[in-house]
Amino acid sequence: MMRYLPILAALLLLTLPAMDAPSAESEQPRARSMPPNIVLIVTDDEDWKAHEFMPQVRRLLEERGATFSNYFVGYSQCCPSRASILRGQYPHNTGVLGNQPPAGGFERFYRHGLEASTLATWLQQRGYYTALAGKYLNGYGSTGLAGGAAHVPPGWTDWFGLVDPLQYFDYRISEGGRAVKFGHAESDYLTDVLREHAIAVIRKARAAKRPLFLYLAPKAPHLPAEPAPRHHDRFGHAQLPRGAAFDEDDVSDKPAAIRARPRLSALDLEHMQAIYRNRLRSLQAVDEMVAAIVGELQAAGELEDTYILYTSDNGWHMGEHRLGPGKNTPYEEDIRVPLVIRGPGIAPGMVVADLALNSDLAPTIADLAGARAPAFVDGRSLAPLWRGQRRNWRNCLLVQRGPNADAQADEGDEPQAPWGFHALRTGQYLFAVWSNGDRELYDLLADPAEMHNLAARADPVLVGQLAARLEALSACRAAACRRLENAPLAGPPKAPN
Repeated sequence: MMRYLPILAALLLLTLPAMDAPSAESEQPRARSMPPNIVLIVTDDEDWKAHEFMPQVRRLLEERGATFSNYFVGYSQCCPSRASILRGQYPHNTGVLGNQPPAGGFERFYRHGLEASTLATWLQQRGYYTALAGKYLNGYGSTGLAGGAAHVPPGWTDWFGLVDPLQYFDYRISEGGRAVKFGHAESDYLTDVLREHAIAVIRKARAAKRPLFLYLAPKAPHLPAEPAPRHHDRFGHAQLPRGAAFDEDDVSDKPAAIRARPRLSALDLEHMQAIYRNRLRSLQAVDEMVAAIVGELQAAGELEDTYILYTSDNGWHMGEHRLGPGKNTPYEEDIRVPLVIRGPGIAPGMVVADLALNSDLAPTIADLAGARAPAFVDGRSLAPLWRGQRRNWRNCLLVQRGPNADAQADEGDEPQAPWGFHALRTGQYLFAVWSNGDRELYDLLADPAEMHNLAARADPVLVGQLAARLEALSACRAAACRRLENAPLAGPPKAPN
């Protein structure tokens, strides 16, 4: 009988995620002396349409927690978004306005001293076992800056930072400051390597009897969106979504960057179809990773004392408004991304429709950990929203892109427009001002696909109020940002002539 015990134990572990069925009540933490564990999972370029193909995430996180249906990123690009996540600031306050130096990337973050105060340092000071596994910031470790891969940023107890952010195989990871090379074996697939390291980190924190903060950042579904070999044959019949804005017929009211674009060709459509299927395939290993982490936490008796936050650094467009594969626009496909939070006190299946922003993640996590967020933080804790405390919440938020930031092709995406924009997103409107002077205004309640630009024919009073709020938010800092976001906004526009 003894020789069968390992087999029985393995079968029991495999069934653990399935045992975690939804209940009618929110999870409550058991009495314990430590603060809760916190796991933050940030995928790369995952939009809402791709998120629908994540069955484990939906079953284990969405059904067991809160889905934020109006969660946005303040800058739809990797480094600006990740800097906001780490610091709780708008990009104009982090100064990280692209993926490449001098305006962005790891070099900008490092040279401006931003590593000295991040989520990691705040929680480590609170006694947390802090761990990063996966993507940090573009450019990390690839040059001699800060000692290359030997550099371990302040605040991280366990460092497993990706050095080569473009590969799913044949990459390097800085493990505690030592560069480790991974090859092309199936076991070297990046998402799977991160999964195993995450499980090891959970066990290390438990052995150390310290609360865990794990920042887990897989590369999927970023291009080249290479799936794990076991998923190569999945989604062979999945069709590229073609909503109302796909290959938009009339773009005469759009900004110059879009007016100049031709209709999508058959070759364009074939290319995007292939990318779409590979993006879905690459996410399946992430879906399995989430199930493995939930299973490990449950097996250790830690699940009920753990908050799990799942999101993406930015969205992704593919065909909308004639645009090829990419991001970096103010449109919904790029700025509204998934956010799901499961944990103690959160009712299963809750949907939160209030405006939320990626700069809210840092103060939210600090709040859950009982840590004090610095005064420079622009965002706010999201915890009051799932506790039913919505008083004095934001009415608008800022979305931006720096002019001339990374104008060339961004990590395999299509070349970007050589100018930037500032945009105001409210519960009803998107108002964008491009650096070449073009303006866009969409009533998202009447026109969710952003097909009809009202900027030239809407009520001038409304446009003026939106423009004034946008200008003020574009220069705000800390508490002033929150006051501007909270201030009431104008009513609906008059009907156009």
